[in-house]
Amino acid sequence: QVQLVESGGGLVQPGGSLRLSCAASRLTLAYYAIGWFRQAPGKEREGVSCISASDGSTSYVDSVKGRFTISRDNAKNTVYLQMNSLKREDTAVYYCMTDLTTSCPLGGDFGSWGQGTQVTVSS
Repeated sequence: QVQLVESGGGLVQPGGSLRLSCAASRLTLAYYAIGWFRQAPGKEREGVSCISASDGSTSYVDSVKGRFTISRDNAKNTVYLQMNSLKREDTAVYYCMTDLTTSCPLGGDFGSWGQGTQVTVSS
């Protein structure tokens, strides 16, 4: 079963930056579209960003456009989410996921979610 591992979260002040990482030990991420999702307390999980494998295109939810950047390092088998100008409303547990297709948006036929990484934006 595919298992992605998220890391890089933490506590940051408003306006600060974090870089999240998504890694996999038994899956070559370069072959698949990878999405970042987040779930804030009391809210539904939402898609934040996606990077395709077919053409490298990226997409973002409106609330993070211009602040977040998704990217790949295929040599490290890792997908990143660079988060700048963080706001309190970005506080959530962040997850990465793939549906083993090559294009965004992800179709929703997901395996098990990982533990995610907590991002807390607070002064």
